[in-house]
Amino acid sequence: MSVKQYLPNPVNELMKDAYTGRASRRDIVKRGGVLGLSATMMGTILGAHKAAAQDATPAAEQPAGWSIVMPEGLPDLTGITISAMLAADGTGAPFDQAMCDKFAEATGATVNYLKGAESATERLTFLQQTMAAQSSDVDVAQIDVIWPGIFAAHAVDLTDQVGDVEFFERIQENNTVDGVLVGLPWFTDAGLLYYRTDLLEKYGFEGPPTTWQELTDMATVIVEGEVATNSAFTGFTFQGGAYEGLTCNALEWQFSNGGGGIIEPDGTVTVNNDQAKAMFDLAASWVGTISPEAVTGYMEEDARGVWQGGNAAFMRNWPYAYVLSAADDSVIKDGFDITQLPMGEGEGATHAATLGGWQMFVSNYSENPDAAKAFAKYAVSPEMQKAHAIERSLLPTIGSLYQDPDVLAANPFFEQLFDVFSSGSVARPSTPSADLYGEVSLEYYTAINEVLTGAAETGPRVEDLAASLEDIMADV
Repeated sequence: MSVKQYLPNPVNELMKDAYTGRASRRDIVKRGGVLGLSATMMGTILGAHKAAAQDATPAAEQPAGWSIVMPEGLPDLTGITISAMLAADGTGAPFDQAMCDKFAEATGATVNYLKGAESATERLTFLQQTMAAQSSDVDVAQIDVIWPGIFAAHAVDLTDQVGDVEFFERIQENNTVDGVLVGLPWFTDAGLLYYRTDLLEKYGFEGPPTTWQELTDMATVIVEGEVATNSAFTGFTFQGGAYEGLTCNALEWQFSNGGGGIIEPDGTVTVNNDQAKAMFDLAASWVGTISPEAVTGYMEEDARGVWQGGNAAFMRNWPYAYVLSAADDSVIKDGFDITQLPMGEGEGATHAATLGGWQMFVSNYSENPDAAKAFAKYAVSPEMQKAHAIERSLLPTIGSLYQDPDVLAANPFFEQLFDVFSSGSVARPSTPSADLYGEVSLEYYTAINEVLTGAAETGPRVEDLAASLEDIMADV
């Protein structure tokens, strides 16, 4: 299996870049053309970009990096040159350039900003080739949350760069391979439950569901009432297609019911257990009842389209959908909210939201590792993450920033996300499976999709899945 199969969907990435203003209109049109998007889809994406531009605060008109406050204690690096591979060329690049320039000004170093490939697949391939050649061309780079296992053999241990910064524990654990901190947490992402506040009030519910069974029951009641006047209405929309998004959803179901994390940190395959199977059965029961039959082919934008069109009571999606749902042209803009995803009811049940995001990695082949480490520490510092959040709405990996008044003034909904990252997040098993994670994810989402569509019975299919995963892990 190729890496491309389990990295973020390029259409969803384009949508995120549009709503955050990270991509220009020209860049959106160019990328949409390469992806072969329809006129309807391009209209949706360009509309989101226009709304983001219209809603931009005066801060967005400031030069990139205007909110950066430099951390204290930066070293003197006069005469040293490092190369940092960061964001692709786009509207996010000016901030990264400003970050590099300010570091150079404060330390005396020269920082070459290398713009990463727009495609995460191409970026991963380039970095793998660079590391395999033990090249010093890249000193420091941003890496995806599912890449630490891939780059562990090439990484400088960054444990001594954490200091007194309190990153979210589960993200730091995800980045740790055999005791080596492969990447410093930079910015993050996680699954959320979106719910219609107006409909919950209409049907007498005091608040959002805390368990998956409560969601099932509430959605059933709401659907029964709403379909009388809206035949397109459904209860719950999520990412049920056979792709990486379903791995994220199904891991949340499984882990939240005390069913483990597919593969544990020590490499043990744990998916074949009664609590995981019970949640897969419950999810399968949603299809054709509180969820449309077509949900088994949905990706992020499919789910959001149903939700934002006013045709769903609940949705599982990433934080990017919040701003779009609250846009002036959204029919639900004043009638929704977000919360943690529900939990199961099995032993050890807990809230679970699959992690996304990016980390700062330092190459073991850098000729200036101390300078590269200093840059990585600077990039993920509280000061830099605060500026990142204010100027680019990127989610911090430091809990205290979710209470920072300046961050909340720029992103009021951040306050509701603290619990998700502090106690409700779960990492995909990319660290124990290393460069074979793509095969793991393919086996997992294929099996769960077959359960959802009714093509396979849960028990036997999960047993087969476990056997396949054990075969893969034998090659790690």
